Amino acid sequence: MRSDKIKKGIERAPHRSLLYALGLSDDDIDKPLIGIANSANDIIPGHKHLDDIAKAAKHGITAAGGTALSFSTIGVCDGIAMGHEGMKFSLASREIIADSVEAVVSGHQLDGLVLVPNCDKIVPGMMMAAARLDIPAIVISGGPMKAGNHCGEAIDLHNVFEAVGSVVSGKMDEEELELISKRACPGAGSCAGMFTANSMNSMAEALGIALPGNGTIPAVNADRIRVAKAAGKAVMHLVKEDIKPSDILTRDAFENAIAVDMALGCSTNTALHLPAIAHEAGVEIELEHFNEVSDKVPHICSLTPAGLNHMEDLNQAGGIHAVINELYEADLINGDVLTVSGKTLKENLKAINFIDHEIIRPLDNPYHERGGLAILKGNIAPQGSVVKRAAVADKMKEHRGPARVYSGEEAAIKAINAGEIVPGDVVVIKDEGPKGGPGMREMLAPTSALAGMGLDDSVALITDGRFSGATKGAAIGHVSPEAAAGGPIAAIEEGDIIHIDMDNFVLEVELSEEELAARMENVNPYLPEVSGYLKRYAKLVGPASKGAVFE
Repeated sequence: MRSDKIKKGIERAPHRSLLYALGLSDDDIDKPLIGIANSANDIIPGHKHLDDIAKAAKHGITAAGGTALSFSTIGVCDGIAMGHEGMKFSLASREIIADSVEAVVSGHQLDGLVLVPNCDKIVPGMMMAAARLDIPAIVISGGPMKAGNHCGEAIDLHNVFEAVGSVVSGKMDEEELELISKRACPGAGSCAGMFTANSMNSMAEALGIALPGNGTIPAVNADRIRVAKAAGKAVMHLVKEDIKPSDILTRDAFENAIAVDMALGCSTNTALHLPAIAHEAGVEIELEHFNEVSDKVPHICSLTPAGLNHMEDLNQAGGIHAVINELYEADLINGDVLTVSGKTLKENLKAINFIDHEIIRPLDNPYHERGGLAILKGNIAPQGSVVKRAAVADKMKEHRGPARVYSGEEAAIKAINAGEIVPGDVVVIKDEGPKGGPGMREMLAPTSALAGMGLDDSVALITDGRFSGATKGAAIGHVSPEAAAGGPIAAIEEGDIIHIDMDNFVLEVELSEEELAARMENVNPYLPEVSGYLKRYAKLVGPASKGAVFE
């Protein structure tokens, strides 16, 4: 066992002394030592209950003959961090999480690993660590929040952000806004729609590094505890058979995940996190591959913010594996890949006994003929940009309009709230990329403000920053190269005509090559003055087109 390095032989007597200090018995020390990376805290609603998940996983480990040792990781709640300087730390925290898990597991030479995340950057950060460490590992997330209810309608966090725009535009009073804010998030769990957290928990299931049910079983359901216990038992099987992430996180597994991504219409952030996890696994994913898959895989499950259903509805409809089954039967998924259940994906699919085709549509009756995400390129984004096409009004999938240019999110929000943006405009927010932010802030506030004002089907936004998974409308993010790296987005001027064609994957400014080249000669990239971790992050982080990993 790997842990023999800290517990076997006379030279390790001092090490055993410290293990005894934990209250471990000789039998405990002789068993495989399994780490539980637990990101529980009191500041993220999706993580408030994770001690219960970790405890259940520990029971599973113990029952299967292992010794469980828990340790903690950090987390940032994107919803609470949204719209201010705190969001600069959200994506940046992903690298800290990956590094901290690697440090603890390597420092103590653990034999296996159970990862207990739930929200945005914590899920991919932990999966990056698992791929990097390449020891037997399994993900068991905390599960989605139930939807809230306001006047008989299911609501969630994105409705609160949009209600702010309604108040600003005079369509709603502040008293109703406060009611909605108290009703939208009823308790523990990752926010109830197909936002980034639930997208990545679904991707963990699609990749095969989490058990069936991981993506959709609500946080408060007893089934979630049972799956956590099963995850504890499963990691012991992985240790016994020496099944590692490198056996699971293969090229085929990532292609499967992208196919499921397209079918579900996941957050644009998957185009950051899947390449980052693949990078740690030694698998290269080019952004163009998302478009190749999108052309083959239709959008068959429409959850909020694109649709009206929530994660609990998808769970009752059969869950992520039911979506996978639809794709597998059409030969759009490789069923021979290995999963953490110890079985192949197609063997896992045999357990499906119900699929609700009202929520998970059959492939011959999709919500959209093409997948949920699209990668757009052109003279604004030579390396690519990303849009959640499934959440865009049909009439905005091709759009031509004048640029309204702002440096930073705050300036754009001020202009939107002041009524300066009119139908047909294209809001351009630069200087928000991985380096230029730094931290590539999510910007749910400007998109929600436009939606609350009724402008989400007539105004487009483009940025070198990111948009929340809760965003809907023609919001195009991850423009790469970013302004701070000398990207062409820095050369766009007020009034320039922007052309967007999502079905043909085009994003361009209507300038001649000569004019754009002349402007680029005069571009002086904006580099923010920051200190501490953000200063180091800005120096190390790579482009969004490569997953914003450290170079």
